[in-house]
Amino acid sequence: MLTTMETIGDITITIGDDHVAVVENHRAPNNFFSLRMLHDIGKAFDCAADNGARSILFCAEGKNFCAGADFSPSGGRNQPDDPDLAGRHIYDEAVVLFSCPIPVVAAVQGAAVGGGLGLACMADFRFGTPNTRMTANFARLRVLRPFGLSHTLPEIVGKQRAQELLYTGRRITGEQAAEIGLLDYLVSDEDLRAEAHKLAAEIAISAPMAVRSIKQTLRGHLPKAIREITNHERAEQDRLQRTNDFKEGVKAMAERRDPNFTNS
Repeated sequence: MLTTMETIGDITITIGDDHVAVVENHRAPNNFFSLRMLHDIGKAFDCAADNGARSILFCAEGKNFCAGADFSPSGGRNQPDDPDLAGRHIYDEAVVLFSCPIPVVAAVQGAAVGGGLGLACMADFRFGTPNTRMTANFARLRVLRPFGLSHTLPEIVGKQRAQELLYTGRRITGEQAAEIGLLDYLVSDEDLRAEAHKLAAEIAISAPMAVRSIKQTLRGHLPKAIREITNHERAEQDRLQRTNDFKEGVKAMAERRDPNFTNS
């Protein structure tokens, strides 16, 4: 039986007798990408690792795992800055998440869009369903904000498939994602959370110090690599967000049509 251990913002952390921490995002239905959300997830991961968890099941309440940034008029881009996070940037939080010392298994339902796809690719393993939809839609917005996808996506699916996904902004289904290795496991909607939990529990049976050591050996390079690549992504993002094409990309997305870019 899982017992709620702590709540950080909209994120809950529960740790069971199997030593699996369930870290769940409760910004349903879309769990839009935001600085506050990422900061709280990072704190939750640290809390889980510091309180005896041996693995993490990372999941989200609602229709979508993370539907990317909210570009609606009332969305997060137009909200006042959070004074508690003054001086912090989304990419600072990326480094925190990639520094998690224990394995993370993500259960990805519905949409993982843009930065939401980057968040899914932060995990060591990804479970999805036929109804999972994944897209790196940055080129459709003329903005580069991939939360480290410039590094992680080629490692997961290979350089050619990563280029294809990033250049086109194509949306792929759960079946297509599984075929190219973007999803490690494809299961039914009903079994998604349970099947992801099974793998997290299997990992937790292993010797915890050995697992941490293996993760450090296999993925210990990621925090530094993510810092370097996101510094570049941030500079490009700031440049591209000042263009007319960025405004057109956002408008086209809101109107559910193809953008008409003018290279200006």
